Parts: sequence; C-alpha cells; structure tokens
Amino acid sequence: MTQLSAAQNKPSDGSKALYGGKGTRRITVRDIALAKERGEKWPMLTAYDAMTASVFDEAGIPVMLVGDSAGNCHLGYDTTVPVTLDEMTMLSAAVVRGTQRALIVGDLPFGSYQEGPVQALRSATRLVKEAGVGAVKLEGGERSYEQIRLLVESGIPVMAHIGLTPQSVNAMGYRVQGRGEEAAQQLLRDAKSVQDAGAFAVVLELVPAELAAEVTRVLHIPTVGIGAGPETDAQVLVWTDMLGLTSGRVPKFVKKYANLRQVMGDAAKAFAEDVVGGTFPLEEHSVH
Repeated sequence: MTQLSAAQNKPSDGSKALYGGKGTRRITVRDIALAKERGEKWPMLTAYDAMTASVFDEAGIPVMLVGDSAGNCHLGYDTTVPVTLDEMTMLSAAVVRGTQRALIVGDLPFGSYQEGPVQALRSATRLVKEAGVGAVKLEGGERSYEQIRLLVESGIPVMAHIGLTPQSVNAMGYRVQGRGEEAAQQLLRDAKSVQDAGAFAVVLELVPAELAAEVTRVLHIPTVGIGAGPETDAQVLVWTDMLGLTSGRVPKFVKKYANLRQVMGDAAKAFAEDVVGGTFPLEEHSVH
C-alpha cells in the first residue's frame, strides 16, 4: 500500500487549494474531485446555524455538513433517529445563508429516503430547492445504491456514508465497523457500490485505519474519515465536540481544539454576578 509523500500532499498552486484558497465562489463537487487528483487533504466540519457557519466560512473550511447530529447537539434528542426533514431543511437553510464559499452538504434524516429512490428524490429536492444546499448526504452502501443513482441522475450530488451509520444505531449500536475479513469485504463492497452509483465522496465512520486506507487507495472518489485513521482524503468532526462544547464523554477519535463549555460557563457566571451585585449595567451601558 503506497502513501503520498509530503510534497505530493501539497497542491502545486496554492490558489487551487480547497482550504485557504482564494475567491468567494461556492466550492463545487468538481473542486472536491480535483483535490483527490492532486492528493490534497481537506477539512470538513458540521454546522447547524448561520452564525457558527459564518465563522467556519471565514476560517476557510471548504465543506460543511449540516448533519443530523444536530439532533444530539442542538435539539435535545438522544440519537439522530427522531430528526425530521423539516428540521434539516430549516437548519440547512440557515447554514447556507451564513456562508459564501463553502460547499454545504445537507443530511437526509432517518425515514426520508429508506422507502426507496422516489422518496429519496423528493426529500433531497426539498433540501436543494428550499434550503439551497449544494449536495446531500445519506447513509448506507449497497442498500442505498438505487437512491444514490437516481439522485445523481437527477442532478443532485450525493455524499455517501458507510461504516458506523448512526441512523442504524438500533440495529448495530455504536461500535467499530469492518473488523474481521467478512466485515471488511462488505465495507469494501459498500464503498465500491456508492462510487458506482455516482456518489462524489464517501464518509467512513469508525472504521479501522488500515481498512480506511485501503478503501481510500482503491476508490477514485474522496474518502472523508471520522474515526477512520489519518490516510483518508479528508477529515470531519462534529463542531461541538471539536471545540469542547459537548458535555460528558466524547468519542476517542475527537481532538478538542478549545474548551468553549468552560469559556461560556465562566462568562455566564460573571454576567450573573455583575447583575446580582449591581455592577451591570453601568453608566456606559445606559442611555438617557
């Protein structure tokens, strides 16, 4: 199994880079495909509202996923299963409005595409027409082949999602996928199936690093890892995990780049103490 050298990982022209590239036009799936050809790695973060999305857009994040993980992070659900298409449409529209450059990918929630290709097309069309997303994401490998194929044939770019698929938590639980020869071969079949169906990229979640590297090597479409080791073409994290806003335990694969929960808590306490102590508002905060 070959690995790209550090020189190969750097695009020859910085202006072509997905991350930190110049210009404000929307990134497209064509840009994603070119990044794979150049051996250029890129980051993806989730976003669920206009303000957060605008911060990530200004930071140069090229792709944002309006994930059904909003169910856990923002809507108070225990899993992603209860999230509705109406909720995803509203959240996706907010993220689109808050960005200028990033490719926005909207998640198709559980129950919005499992019935078959026609239902998938109806649901995806809502996200494209009403929310303005540039692509949609759905879970499943071979079982979602027909849904992906019809969406792509209808002009809707699709990001696939295999490995651990959270919408199937009631069937598979939260555990590593693709361990063992049989499971590894099935994951490879799933990856090739979504590629054959026309997906422009595929998320690999909670997959052994060696298997994710093999999938990345054999596919010509980009792989996006989350808990899948360092050799995928891109990496994605849930932003509330990445910035330390999530309470309690987070998955092993998460790296915290800040502790927003503490920052926000300290600020809220300081505000409360000022109000109780009569030191806010002061004269400079008042109008006459």
